Amino acid sequence: MNKGTYEGVYIVGAGQTPYEKRTDKPLHRVIWEASDAALSSAGIGWKQVDGLAVTSFMLPPDNVTVLAEHFGIAARWLFHGAYGGASAIIGMLHAARAIQAGDADVVVCATADTFDVSTHNDMIDRSFNAPLRDYMAPYAFGGANGMFALHTRLYMERFGATREDFGRLAIAQRENALLNSNAIFKVGLTMEDYLGARPIAEPLGLYDCVLPCCGGDAVVLCSAAVAERLSVPLVRILGGGEQHNYPAEEIYSLRAGWEAFSPRMFEQAGYGPNDMDFVQLYDDYPVMEFLQLEGMGFCRQGEAAELLRTRGATVRDPLPINTGGGQLSAGQAGASGGMIGVYEGVTQLRGEAGERQVDCRRGVVSGFGMISYGRGLSASAAILARAA
Repeated sequence: MNKGTYEGVYIVGAGQTPYEKRTDKPLHRVIWEASDAALSSAGIGWKQVDGLAVTSFMLPPDNVTVLAEHFGIAARWLFHGAYGGASAIIGMLHAARAIQAGDADVVVCATADTFDVSTHNDMIDRSFNAPLRDYMAPYAFGGANGMFALHTRLYMERFGATREDFGRLAIAQRENALLNSNAIFKVGLTMEDYLGARPIAEPLGLYDCVLPCCGGDAVVLCSAAVAERLSVPLVRILGGGEQHNYPAEEIYSLRAGWEAFSPRMFEQAGYGPNDMDFVQLYDDYPVMEFLQLEGMGFCRQGEAAELLRTRGATVRDPLPINTGGGQLSAGQAGASGGMIGVYEGVTQLRGEAGERQVDCRRGVVSGFGMISYGRGLSASAAILARAA
């Protein structure tokens, strides 16, 4: 087996809870429901699970070990995500390596949070990380909206992008979301709506920003020996990677880790950007989707707006982006922002996406997280494909 790839490992299930603006359910229950849905879609029982990868901002003081106890899992392998929205994919890739090494046979990779707007903002100010808490929150920095407003302004000034360019992406994702019954937003979005929306942090308006919500997502990975006994569609990981604190010498940057590892990821997969049938991007803000498209080689730096003009982003277009609506229109369930794209990608490759189904054999999913001054510190991505 070539250890430079993810051969011998399969994604065999995917699950998602309802996305809700509020919930009375305890967080542990939401994580369990997402995981149980994923196991049910795989035809695997809880007693077969011997690995667990979990990411949740609201889980402390508990951790993944406590969850294993809570769920009755005799775990041989555990992963607790510490990389924000990049964690879900990183956990999935680490789980695949653990399965290859024989450290686990069936791993549930789950994410969830029970957020509303106030608890989300309180987390950013008080407990997300020490630099934000100690050096930015005391000066009313505006949270993530304020930081990414600066990114958006810098991108516009450097590359000539307009608000309409970002709006085109938000509108396309809303169109996709209207085909997704689990999306928070149920009403279409026009350019007039987008440009006329309530200002949040100039140049960002209401529809440039995610809506914090409650929900969870999960996928199930297993070894080939387990997968061959299942009667479900199988999905492979063709390539993947992670990069942190890149570029290390640039404190404020419009570059990020995808440009460092994506050439190796595509080489692992044996396919290039033009061979992808969909792209599930981490979409906390449209500008970050632009940076991901550029960093992963779908276009050159500064040319994402032109890419969207020519290739579109809806499920009807040549380059479908965030086919379920993404975080901008389906909602951001805290740490599940890093898994919603994986869930959607697996659902597409299993042919289970209903009205939003696209003709696909392979696609890329990405994650981004751990906000610090001027940028996020962690980037991740993986190429998924329908198994033969």
